[in-house]
Formats: sequence, C-alpha cells, structure tokens
Amino acid sequence: MHLAIIGGTGLSQIDGIDDVRHQMVSTPFGEPSGPVTIGRLQGCDVVFLPRHGYNHRIPPHQINYRANLWALRELEVSRILAVAAVGGIHPDMGPGSLVVPDQLIDYTWGRPSTYYEGSLEAVTHVDFTYPYADSLRQAFLEAGAALGLPMLDGGTYGATQGPRLETAAEIRRLERDGCDVVGMTGMPEAVLAREAGIEYASLNVVANWAAGVHDGETVSMAEIERTLSKSMRGVRQVLKQILSAEDRQRGGSASC
Repeated sequence: MHLAIIGGTGLSQIDGIDDVRHQMVSTPFGEPSGPVTIGRLQGCDVVFLPRHGYNHRIPPHQINYRANLWALRELEVSRILAVAAVGGIHPDMGPGSLVVPDQLIDYTWGRPSTYYEGSLEAVTHVDFTYPYADSLRQAFLEAGAALGLPMLDGGTYGATQGPRLETAAEIRRLERDGCDVVGMTGMPEAVLAREAGIEYASLNVVANWAAGVHDGETVSMAEIERTLSKSMRGVRQVLKQILSAEDRQRGGSASC
C-alpha cells in the first residue's frame, strides 16, 4: 500500500471502494481508531482510516494518533491525504470554503506527540519547518482546479485541544498569532507522519465561522452539520480526482 486517506468529521467513509477488506493493525502504542479499510478506488490501491472511528465516537483529544500513524506505516503507506473540518478565522475562509494550509501552530497539550521518547540511544529531532508535503498540497489544488472547485492555497491551521469549541477571546488570540483556520486534530497527526517518514498534507473544510468572528453570533452545530454534508460531496470528488490522475500517470498500475 502506498496512499492513505484519513477522514475527519463528516468523512467517516468513502464510497466507491472496490475489493474491500477490513484489517485491524496492532501497534506498540495500542489500538488505532478502528480497522483500516483497504481496497481499490479509481484504479488505485488505497487505505482509509477515519480518525474519530467509523461511528465518530472518539473525541479529538482522545484519538490515539500514534497508533493511527504507526498502523499506516506498518501497511507501508508513504503518502497521506488528510481531511479535516475547521472553523474559519480569515475573512476569505467562510463556511463551505476548501483550504489547503501550508503552516500550522500547535496549541494542544497532554497528547502523546512523538515516537522518540522512552529508552532512546540518542535524542532525535525532526525538521518541521514546512509541516505539509508540497507535492500533496499541489495534488489537492490541481484536483480542485480540474473539478472547478475553488480552493484557497495556503494558510495557517491552529490546532486546539477540544472537544469544546473555542471562546471568542481565544479566536482573537489565534488571529493575532496568524492563524487562518482552527481545528482540533491537525496535531500531533502531522508531526507523527513526519517522524514515520510519511508525506502528509491536509484539505481543510470550513464548517463554520470561528467563535466571535461575527459579533453576537454563536456557533450552530446544526449549521455545521448542514455545511459539512454539502461540502463533503466535493471533497469525495477531489479525492477520486487525485487517484484518477495518479492512475493515468502510472498507466493503470495498482501501486498508485
């Protein structure tokens, strides 16, 4: 296996996968969010893992990110296309927008966030200057262009602890720090992929305006669900477009 899709809120399954089998992968870090789905999509072998579990039961701060990424590494995944629902902070990133971030700031705490701890022969550091693989970011952008789906190129993702949504004051702080969108699952997922040697990029689906962006408005969970239900149709098309393009480039090889 070479390519994996990690689904977030609103994307707990992928339609159209053929030759499906489900596999639970044991890891030294415990159990992943659930069995991975392995099959073929648009002519390519693909692994799918919903980070919150198939019934969306695991809150962001309790996801076993280390087990998830280790399981994908065990399956010899070399690239990950991640999808995440976010709140919009930047004026151009309102509900329904698709954003391909190029930077992040981590505000999470207490989450196991590295494989390099415990009994080590030496301290290990990884470069994280650019947290997302540019080749995969371009794949998202090119797929959006081919489908006529507008995507915003670049932006900073602020990763908060959750599971509660943020206060208006917290969002003002994130905005001052330079964050354009806010979510709860981007870290430590991205850095664990880097430590595991897996290329990683994320497609952010803006589900709502972040708290306090519009004075006097509160966040409506019903509105979030409606926005995600509509937006995820386009996201599924984007993922299939990427795989179709890879299948054509490789002449129909299963090892896309």
